[in-house]
Amino acid sequence: MTQTDNSAVASHSNLTAARLAWVVLILATLYICYFHNLGAIGFVGPDEPRYAWIARDMVETGDWVTPRLYGKPWFEKPVLYYWGAALSFRLFGVSEAAARFPSALAALFATLSIAWLGWRTCGAETARWLLLLLPTTVGMIGFSHAAAPDMPFAAMLTLAMVFAARLLGLVPRSSTSFTSSTSFISFFFGFFLGLAVLAKGPAAIILAGGNILLWAAFTKRWRDTLRCLHPIAIASFCLTALPWYILCAHRNPDFFRVFIIEHNFKRYLTPEFQHIQPFWFYVPVTLVAIFPWTILLIPVARKFFEEDKRRTPEFALELFLVCSPAFALFFFSISKSKLPGYILPAIPPLVLLLTEYLAAAIRNNSKSQRWVILALAVCLAVMGFAFPAASQRLPSYTDIRPAPEAMQLAVLAVLATAAIVLLGMLRRIRLALFTMIICLLLLIAKIDNFIAKIDPGLTARAAPTEASRLSPDFALQNSSTWQLNRSLFYQLNFYAHSVMGEWKPGEPKPEWLFVEPKREAEVRTFGYACPQYIVFPAVVLCRLTPSVDRLSGSSYGNSGDRQPR
Repeated sequence: MTQTDNSAVASHSNLTAARLAWVVLILATLYICYFHNLGAIGFVGPDEPRYAWIARDMVETGDWVTPRLYGKPWFEKPVLYYWGAALSFRLFGVSEAAARFPSALAALFATLSIAWLGWRTCGAETARWLLLLLPTTVGMIGFSHAAAPDMPFAAMLTLAMVFAARLLGLVPRSSTSFTSSTSFISFFFGFFLGLAVLAKGPAAIILAGGNILLWAAFTKRWRDTLRCLHPIAIASFCLTALPWYILCAHRNPDFFRVFIIEHNFKRYLTPEFQHIQPFWFYVPVTLVAIFPWTILLIPVARKFFEEDKRRTPEFALELFLVCSPAFALFFFSISKSKLPGYILPAIPPLVLLLTEYLAAAIRNNSKSQRWVILALAVCLAVMGFAFPAASQRLPSYTDIRPAPEAMQLAVLAVLATAAIVLLGMLRRIRLALFTMIICLLLLIAKIDNFIAKIDPGLTARAAPTEASRLSPDFALQNSSTWQLNRSLFYQLNFYAHSVMGEWKPGEPKPEWLFVEPKREAEVRTFGYACPQYIVFPAVVLCRLTPSVDRLSGSSYGNSGDRQPR
C-alpha cells in the first residue's frame, strides 16, 4: 500500500513538473518572440516612421478620425493601427517600443486564437506545440516587431476565421452555454472581420469570403456558409467598420477616391505604386515566413493528399485551414503590387497544419519523426551558417568581420544542431524539439542585442539629438536634406519632429545639410565643402561653407571610423 501511494505521489509530482515546464517555456517563447527588445532598433524603412508620425499626430492634435502626415490627410491605410499606436503613446510615451506594441499584442492574440482552435479540434498537445512553433517563425517575429498595420490586420482576420470555423460546424460544441450560441459566435465573427477592415480595408472581406467559398466549393456544404451571413454578424460588422469610414468621408470629401480607388483598386490592378514582383513572389516569401518549420510542409502535403482520398469528417477542418493560405496566395499573386506583409494572414492556419502533423507524429510514435527532427536540425544548421554571411552585408559597430556576435550565433546554432541530431537518433523526440525551441529563443535574444549595437548604421534615430549634443551651434531650422533615400528622409523627420526641406543646388544654402555618407563628396561639386561634419554613420551632417582644402570631423557610434564612408 505504501509503495502504491509513493508511486502515485511521484507520478503526480512528475505531471505537475511537466506542466510547469510547459507553462514556463510557452510564456518565455511568447515574451521573447513578441515583446523582447521592441525598441532595439530605430524605425526602419519609410513606412514605420510615417505610421508612427500619424499616430503621434493623433495624440497631439486630438483628431482621432483623419490620419494626417505632416499636417495633410493621409489615406494610404485605415485607422486601426494608428489608434493602437496612439493609445500606446499615451500609455507608455512616444518610443519605438510603444509604436510596435500594437503589432506585438496583435501577434499574441492571433497566436492564442489559433491555439484555441487547435486545442478544440486536435487536442491540448497540438495547442501547446503551436504556442511554441508559431511565435518562433520568421514571419511572426518580424511583423510583430514592425510599427505597421500588417500584423493587426492578420490577427483580426485570424480571429474572424476562428469564429467562422465555429459557424461552419468545424469545431465541436463544448456545452450549451451562451458562448456556444450561434448569436454569440456570429457577433464576434462580424466584430473581428470589421476590425480587419479597419486595419487594411476591403481586402479583409475578399480574403474571408474567398476562403469560405473555396472551402464550400470543395466540400459542397454551401448551406453551412449561409451561417456566416447571420443578421447579427452583418450588424456587428457594420457597427464596427462603417462608423469611421462614414465619419472620415464626411470630413474629407476625397477620402473614398484616394483610399478606395487609388490605394486599393489601383494598387491591386496597376503597377502604379512600383511594388512590382513576379507572379511566384509569394511562394518563397511564404516558405521563409514559416522558417524554421518549413521542412514540415513536405510530410504535411503528403498526408493531406492521402486524407483527401478518404474524405473523413475531420478532413473538412484541414481543408478549411488549407483554403485560407491557398486563397491568400492566389489572390495576392495576381496583384500588380506585391509586398511581403500581404501574405501574413496565411501564416497562422498554415502553421496549425504543420503543428497538427508534428503533434500526431510524436503522439503515435511515428517512424518518420526521427527524420523530421533531423530535417529540422539541418534547417537550424543552415541558419547558423547564414549569420556570418548576413553580417557581412550589415553595418557593424566593430571593424572585425564577421562581427563576434555573428560568430557566437553560428557556434550556438551548430552546437544545438549536434545535440538535436543526437537526441533524434536516440528517439528522444520531445527533448530534441524542446532543445530546438530553447536554442531558437537564445538566438532571437542575441540577435536583438546585436541589432541594437548596429542601429546607428541602419537608422537615423540618433542624428537629431546627437547633432545638438556634439555641435552646440546646430539648429534644425537651419538644416536641410540632400539626396537622402526615402527611409532616411522619413526617419529624420520623425526624430526631428519637424518636416525637413530638400535642398537643391542653386538655392540659398542651408547652414547644415544631412546627406548619405556616399554622397558627402558630391557636395563639393557645387562649390561647398564640409569643414565640420558628424558621421552617425547611416547619415552625415555637414556644415556647408565655400570649398576649403582641409576637413575636420567627428563621428557617432563607431569610434574607429573618423572619416565619412
